[in-house]
Amino acid sequence: MTNSVGILGIGSYVPEKVLTNFDLEKMVDTNNEWIVSRTGIRERRIASKEQASSDLAYEAAKLALERANITPEQLDLIIVATVTPDTSFPSTSNILQDKLGANRAAAFDLAAGCSGFIYGLSTGSQFIKSGTYQYVLVVGVETLSKITDYTDRNTCVLFGDGAGAAVLGPVEEGYGFLSFELGSDGSGGSLLKLPAGGSRMPSSDETVQQKLHYIQMAGSEVFKFAVKTMEQSPMRVIEKAGLNKEDIDFLVPHQANLRIIDYAVQRLELDRDKVVVNLDRYGNMSSASIPVALDEALQEKRIKHGDYVLLVAFGAGLTWGATLLKWFEQK
Repeated sequence: MTNSVGILGIGSYVPEKVLTNFDLEKMVDTNNEWIVSRTGIRERRIASKEQASSDLAYEAAKLALERANITPEQLDLIIVATVTPDTSFPSTSNILQDKLGANRAAAFDLAAGCSGFIYGLSTGSQFIKSGTYQYVLVVGVETLSKITDYTDRNTCVLFGDGAGAAVLGPVEEGYGFLSFELGSDGSGGSLLKLPAGGSRMPSSDETVQQKLHYIQMAGSEVFKFAVKTMEQSPMRVIEKAGLNKEDIDFLVPHQANLRIIDYAVQRLELDRDKVVVNLDRYGNMSSASIPVALDEALQEKRIKHGDYVLLVAFGAGLTWGATLLKWFEQK
C-alpha cells in the first residue's frame, strides 16, 4: 500500500499546423471578433492527415517518461483518455504501448469526454495507492479536427488537436493527490454527442451524407452545465482535502471557453495570475487541454514544489471531474 501518489513527470505535444480565426473566416460565416468575444479562442492546432491520436500521444508520453526518469519497461499500466481513438479496437492505449515498447504494461482506453484526463488520473492513482501497480501512464489525447464539421460555424471555431501525458507514481508523504471528485449526468448526454458510428447508428452511406459522424452540440445548454460544474466541483475537492479556497496556488481548468473560466475564477475569488489559460492558442482540446496547460505552466516554472494545484473539467456524457494535489517535484 502506498499512501501518497502524485505526478512524477508530464509532457505534451501539439501538431504544427495552426488554424487561425482569420483562416476560418474564409471557410465559414464567422469573424475573428465574434469568436474571440464569445470564446477567447484565437487559433488552434490541427493534426495532419497522416497523424492519428496515437501519434500525438506517443510524442507527449516520451517527454513525460523522460522527465519522470522512468523507462517504458517500468510502466505497469497505460490509460488513454480519448473520444477520438485511432480505431474502435485495438484501443489507442494498446497501439501506444507497442510504439513505446512498454511490454510489461496493461493498457486500456476510457471515454469521459473533456473530463477524461481527470478520470484517468483518478483511476490510475487508485491502482498505485492499492499497491497493485507502481507506475501508471495517463494520456489525454484528441484529434477533434477529424470529427469536426467545418461548415458548422457553431462548433468548428471551438476545437483543436493535442496530447498531454503524465507518469503517476509514489511520492513523499503528504504530497500528490489529496482529493478527487468524479461526476456524471447521463440525462444531458444528447447535448454533446457524435451520433453515428456506434451500435445505435452504424456507419452507412446515409449517416455519412447526413453528417452524423461530426460533433453535435447544444452550446447554450452545455454552457449552463459548465458554469454550474466549474463552481461546485472545485469547492467540493477543496473541502474534501481539508483546505480553503484561499490555500489554492493554481487553478488549471479545462480550456473550453474563457467566459466559463472567468466565472470559475470569480466564484473561487482567485487572482488572475493563479489561473493557467492557453485556450487562445489551442482552443478546446478536450481531454488533452488540462495536461497541455499544466505542462506549459511547469515549463514556465510557474508551479513549484509544495504548491496546491486544482484541476477541474467538464465534458460530454455529461461528465465532470476535479482533483486537488500538492505538487511534488523530484530532487
